[in-house]
Amino acid sequence: MAFQLVMRSGPTPGAVYPLEGDQLTIGRDSTNGVAINDPEVSRRHARLTFQGGKYVLEDLGSTNGSFVNGQRLSGPHVLKAGDVVAFGEQIVLMYDAVNIDPGATIASPRNAVRMAPMPSPVQAPVVAPPPAQNYAGQVPGAYVPPRKTNLLPVFIGVGVLFFICLCAAVFWYIDANYLWCTFFPFISGC
Repeated sequence: MAFQLVMRSGPTPGAVYPLEGDQLTIGRDSTNGVAINDPEVSRRHARLTFQGGKYVLEDLGSTNGSFVNGQRLSGPHVLKAGDVVAFGEQIVLMYDAVNIDPGATIASPRNAVRMAPMPSPVQAPVVAPPPAQNYAGQVPGAYVPPRKTNLLPVFIGVGVLFFICLCAAVFWYIDANYLWCTFFPFISGC
């Protein structure tokens, strides 16, 4: 059984990253086992460790986070075939298990004896229909990364409302206690 990551969205959609070895890192730096050149990916973003016949994904304190099936990782996570792995909001990969046939043909060196090729029946290419899309142009069931919400306008609005209420309360107090001349001596008639 071999494992691979296939990029669904990002700088190179369709790119296949075969996973080999007991431990490899994922990141923007070219020294990583899986190098993804995108600003959303940290230099050393995540680590894959092969344990008990499975790969375990762990975020390495990346800026934009690592996600499996839409959930942000807070610790090591054992990957299963079909899991959707995302780095930040735009980089989405599919984790797959690939069966290797031990009886498969192995490529031979150039100087090996060549046999005449066997004729094969001509088959029409199979063309898959395009995936169904919803009104937003997204494939149903596809991973949609979480959206960031900007709360700054909310805080500013609450602050302005609080300030207006505070000013109204102060003027009400001054008016109710006839303190206009005390606080504002420059008003005519004081």
